Amino acid sequence: MSVQSLYTAATGMGAMETKLDVIANNLANINTTGFKKDRANFEDLLYRTEVYPGVKDASQNPTAVGTQVGLGVRVTSTQTDQRQGTLQQTGRELDVAIRGSGYLKTIDPSTQDTMYTRAGNLDINANGQLVIGSAQTGRLLEPPITIPQDASAITINGSGEIMVRQPGNAELSTVGQIELAQFINPDGLLKMGENMYLQTDASGQEISGNPGEQGLGTLVQGNLEASNVEPVQELIDLITTQRAFELNSQAIQAGDQVMQNISNLRRF
Repeated sequence: MSVQSLYTAATGMGAMETKLDVIANNLANINTTGFKKDRANFEDLLYRTEVYPGVKDASQNPTAVGTQVGLGVRVTSTQTDQRQGTLQQTGRELDVAIRGSGYLKTIDPSTQDTMYTRAGNLDINANGQLVIGSAQTGRLLEPPITIPQDASAITINGSGEIMVRQPGNAELSTVGQIELAQFINPDGLLKMGENMYLQTDASGQEISGNPGEQGLGTLVQGNLEASNVEPVQELIDLITTQRAFELNSQAIQAGDQVMQNISNLRRF
């Protein structure tokens, strides 16, 4: 019995360690544009059944309950909280935030895969094309949009239409249309780092359209979506996780103490 308690408590410590890793990642990305916090989900393991519920007793009456001892816990998944982050005004004309559901689309130059992001800090590369800012890779916005070199002002409206002002033209001219994509199961997207996601069989096929259509969100120019991490809640989870880890550690110490007492019986 005491030996089993060691293994059971060890699964609890392992599960709490994973939850601690998730909380640490949430806190580390508290200022990451478009970041969505994660949550660790758990399930109990198999049970050692000594008496099945409903087994007949000596009077041939079925028992109301049985005797089952659980064998621990494990992590089932890490689930993403898709709630909207706060919009932070930047005043930069190439910053766009998505108010509502949807992802910006981009092409990875190394794999040619379509990738998705909530981070709308756009830039213009040497060829005048819009790219999504990254520390390592300049990924072209999909569909591609080129900004004229002589453009003096860039306007992005809520429906994703990009308009610029050019010399000799008093009116704004349209140079491109930003599209958004959404998924029936956004939790099924594969996180790739650098604020990027990849489509998987779990997420389903992308549903593309212009912002404001087909249930897609709208764009807000001069803003970025902040992380939806709530510091106070994360700190509370951090404390409860630490205490749960300590309790499982104490269960191991108690099991060790029982084994030590049993081994000392041979001296008497």
